[in-house]
Amino acid sequence: MIGYVTIGVKDMDRAKAFYTELLADLGATLLIDMDRIAFIGKDMASPMLAVCRPFNEGDPAPGNGNMVAIDPGSKEKVDQLYNKAIELGASCEGKPGQRIPDMFYGAYIRDLDGNKLAFYQLA
Repeated sequence: MIGYVTIGVKDMDRAKAFYTELLADLGATLLIDMDRIAFIGKDMASPMLAVCRPFNEGDPAPGNGNMVAIDPGSKEKVDQLYNKAIELGASCEGKPGQRIPDMFYGAYIRDLDGNKLAFYQLA
């Protein structure tokens, strides 16, 4: 149902490097690279993450309560993505762990521009 999610960034080169490296182990690559927007994903038919400089040329502003959630397929991959994001300069918003007993395992980070992401696995 979701085609792509867009998040605003200040530095396109930095954001493309962060997200292509972070999501590479999930099979994602840089699919479309235009001047102010880039799409990262597995293929054009699967959901993608887009990073962009805002159209109005203002500063990007991460929303309070907005978050992109990525299901990498296992708890181990949640841990791997979280650790990789931290290594790439992201900040911790919640270390990997069981959030809802026997149902939801998750980890939370903020990217280099303050956008919040969750990595999760449902039981």
